[in-house]
Amino acid sequence: MKKEITCIMCPVGCTIQVTIQNGDVTSITGNACQHGAAYARQETAEPHRVVMSVVRCTGGDLPTVAVKTAAPVPKQATQKVIRALTHVVMAAPVHVGDVIVENVANLGVDVVATRSVRQQ
Repeated sequence: MKKEITCIMCPVGCTIQVTIQNGDVTSITGNACQHGAAYARQETAEPHRVVMSVVRCTGGDLPTVAVKTAAPVPKQATQKVIRALTHVVMAAPVHVGDVIVENVANLGVDVVATRSVRQQ
């Protein structure tokens, strides 16, 4: 089986072809660097994503706070992260980098603020 992946490790955006036999990666071609090869191997075996969302915020100059996972989480766990954020309500002030949820969905990854909200 062959799979085509667009690399996101740098602005080049190489089109990488991955050959898989019996569940194992047997060939990776089309990458301009080793970062692309590592990305293609990981994306084929167990894709991960950074999850971005917003949570509600009270008493601030904005009604929501932009957040993201501090590290990529397994792709199949993204909905767990989103569900864990649905009931989170922050009180202003919130600063970029503040931890909003520790160890979200027991994945070992924190959710952090990516935008500041000033107190009104």
